Amino acid sequence: MRAYCVFCNIVAGREPANVVYEDDDIIIIQNILRWVPVMLLAMTREHTTQAELWSGHIGRVGKVAAEVGARLCPGGFRLLSNFGYDAMQSQEHGHLHIIGGTFLGHYVG
Repeated sequence: MRAYCVFCNIVAGREPANVVYEDDDIIIIQNILRWVPVMLLAMTREHTTQAELWSGHIGRVGKVAAEVGARLCPGGFRLLSNFGYDAMQSQEHGHLHIIGGTFLGHYVG
């Protein structure tokens, strides 16, 4: 039995979420974190790991995420994906972050 997954519960309608986009395979929701004006999470409805997302579903999820990002953030946006604890991945269910709506600044290095 799989451990609790908040994203699977959102997909199933057992947890609340502000849904920005959905189709038969993909859902995009507003992130509960609000560090910038647009913080969204794009994922498959089916539970996948980050590795599975990137090895088999990224083309479709990435295309839809880029379309939603361009519509909501015409000045630019970022698509991000975290892999593992050190990268601050907090949910096992594979997903992309869509962030924007403001000048995001330069990467600090």
